[in-house]
Amino acid sequence: MTDPQVGILMLVVFLFVIGFGFPIAFTLMAIGVGFGYYAMGNHIFELFVQRTFSVMANDVLISVPLFLFMGYIVERANILDRLFLSIELAAKNLPGSLAIATLLTCALFATATGIVGAVVTLMSLLALPAMLRAGYDPKLAAGVVCAGGCLGILIPPSVLLILYGATAGVSVVKLYAGAFLPGLMLAGLYVSYVVFRAIANPALAPKPPKEILDVPLPKVLWALATSFLPLAALIFTVLGAILFGLATPTEAAAVGAAGAIVLAIAYRSFSFAKLTESVYLTARSAAMVCWLFVGSATFSAVFAYLNGHEVVRQLIDYLDLSGTQFMILAQFIIFLLGWPLEWTEIIIIFVPIFLPLLQHYGVDPLFFGILVALNLQTSFLTPPVAMAAFYCKGVAPKSLSIEDIFKGIYPFVGMVLVAMVLLYVFPEIALWLPEQLYGGGGETPAGALESGGQGGGTTLFEPDAESASEGEVPAPAD
Repeated sequence: MTDPQVGILMLVVFLFVIGFGFPIAFTLMAIGVGFGYYAMGNHIFELFVQRTFSVMANDVLISVPLFLFMGYIVERANILDRLFLSIELAAKNLPGSLAIATLLTCALFATATGIVGAVVTLMSLLALPAMLRAGYDPKLAAGVVCAGGCLGILIPPSVLLILYGATAGVSVVKLYAGAFLPGLMLAGLYVSYVVFRAIANPALAPKPPKEILDVPLPKVLWALATSFLPLAALIFTVLGAILFGLATPTEAAAVGAAGAIVLAIAYRSFSFAKLTESVYLTARSAAMVCWLFVGSATFSAVFAYLNGHEVVRQLIDYLDLSGTQFMILAQFIIFLLGWPLEWTEIIIIFVPIFLPLLQHYGVDPLFFGILVALNLQTSFLTPPVAMAAFYCKGVAPKSLSIEDIFKGIYPFVGMVLVAMVLLYVFPEIALWLPEQLYGGGGETPAGALESGGQGGGTTLFEPDAESASEGEVPAPAD
């Protein structure tokens, strides 16, 4: 077999093995080392050490545990019930007000935590029973909770965008700026869908009870001031510091983590036990991300050494695709990968296969990343994995079946596809804010770039093509 054929076999073996449920990170490392030993002998062990060091020395990944810690602290500050109630009171006169309050709470809380499982689970415990008691259609209620809880994948400070920036060599700051408006657009589409359904069929989303409608305005404003404003201030402080170049993502994440602790103390929800639990969960999640990167770094380096990417490039060349056709094909493949895989595997393993082709088709890596982040909403919403649906089912009333949850989710998957079409037709939705803040080809604020350049450069995990073809072990990335 030729080296490219071995590279494709390597990819097929990986997909086959993970189908049996083996841990992704260690499967990547084992297959990478195994095929690497076949391709380059003992040099694979030098490469493995180099790639591990390059991942652990990557500054941008420091922000991941800090943002996770911020999210876990906020999650345990017990402000979600107050936040939900205050937004419910503020939206009481809108059609489907309870569902709208759920979506807005999910969007704000997802922005603060970025942890999809936590948001979906907490809202399934809080908002889902409230909607069911109010007479909402169970499918609509479940769809609102699951879709709203996934907004943290796209809306900054998204961990997905940090990982994409580290993988693609794109500024995390620009990615955050680019994702801000698409995130609001998707949340707006969700709200519009709920309002349309509530107007078209009021029985799906009954009006709030009289005791909610009769709440005086001063009480509504006080509820917003004591629940919505503190969390919003924390979020906008963190994002504003990043977007306006006042701090790097890592520095802003550290400030956010400290602010979350202050917020928890202010709400009298801080304890040593909760702090210990948050630290443990942060360490566990961050370790998973880092080991995924180490495994992907080894796997991708060996795959490129075997010229596996060349087979993909030749296939695309053979298809003779236009730029639009390439984008549709790439997003369709990522959409399909979202059925059996989670977004971390897709970003770290499969997205790098498309990155070398972006320059050929004149695609901005920043725009491609935002489109991928929007697309990967579906990885949590579509079976057979559909983790959001299973998070919801795990705590939902027994009367709500998994089939009803999926039926409620499908219209929101349609809204994701509509958002993708709008973003592709009007790319300014993603590109306008980065251009306004940093200029089309200008510099980003000093110290803002932590992921290695303005985009479009060599990715963190790909070896230099010339050294790979000559059989040399690639040097670690800077």
